[in-house]
This record gives sequence, C-alpha cells and structure tokens, in this order.
Amino acid sequence: MERNQYGFVLIFSVVIALGLVSFSLCFAAEFKRSKKGDLRIDGKLCYLPESGAFVLGIAALICLFIAQILGNVLVCRNLCSGRQRSSCKAKKPTSSSTFLVLSWISFGIALILIGAATSMNQRQPFGEGWLDRECYIVKDGVYIGSAVLVLITVSSSLVSAILTKMKSQLEKGQKVHAQVE
Repeated sequence: MERNQYGFVLIFSVVIALGLVSFSLCFAAEFKRSKKGDLRIDGKLCYLPESGAFVLGIAALICLFIAQILGNVLVCRNLCSGRQRSSCKAKKPTSSSTFLVLSWISFGIALILIGAATSMNQRQPFGEGWLDRECYIVKDGVYIGSAVLVLITVSSSLVSAILTKMKSQLEKGQKVHAQVE
C-alpha cells in the first residue's frame, strides 16, 4: 500500500468515527431534550431551563461539520490526484457526483434540524422565550430524524469518495497500459 493509500484510509476512518459520534450524540440528545414538565408558566410569560441536549446538539453539529468537510476532502483529493487536463470538456454527471449532491442536501437539512432543535434547548428565560417571547419545545423524533440524516450524509459522502478513488485508479491504470503498448 503506497503512502497515498494510508492517507485515504486514515481520513476515511476519521469520517466514519465522527459520523458515528455525531449520530450517537443526536440519539442521546433526543432523551435529554426539554420536556413539557420542564416548562414553567407565569401568566403570559414562560421559562425553560437549559437541557443537556443543548451541549449534545452543539457537539453533534461540530462532529457532523468536520466529517462533511473531511469527506469532501477525500472526494476532491481523488478528483485532482494526478489529473492533467489539456482542455475543459463538459462531462455527464457521474454516480459519485450524485452521491456528493445527496451528501450536501442531507447535510444542509441535518444542520438546520440539529441547529434549530439545539437552539430550542438552551435556557429560555421569563419574558424572552425562544421566538417572539414564546417558549418552544422540540417535538419527539427531531433528533432521531437528524441522526438518520447524519448517517445518510456521512455514508453518501464516503460512497462518493470511494467511487472517485476507483475512477482515478482506473484512469491511472488505463494510462499505464497506454504507455506500455
């Protein structure tokens, strides 16, 4: 295995680990989120204490963000490795591009869901609330849905990286055969 392969395997492993950590943190945040019983009402004013889901959600966001960036580094590294283009020709989208787009779409949705749910789990003092001076509680299953999106994001990013790696190795192999003949 050449040096380049070790880097690919290392980054690949880190992305998997970060994805699993982010998934686990989202799953744990579902059970630590604010509940209706935590809500205190004083007339028209409401109060919610900060829940453990706030810290877990922030950690899940950080892990997901780093995993997405590293997954895209793998894709770009494979696309740009050793390729010398004499001209820029338009190509049909490949399956790796499709997986990369799926990765970014699910990343964006997961980012919005985790971010909003985490924001709702911070302390909501009397008279301030989360939005328009009203207290909001995260619905059941939001963090679980986010955890599923994390898995989709990480797996589609890694599939895209694998496909680009295979394509780049195939192109290098064809170039070697062309030079030998």
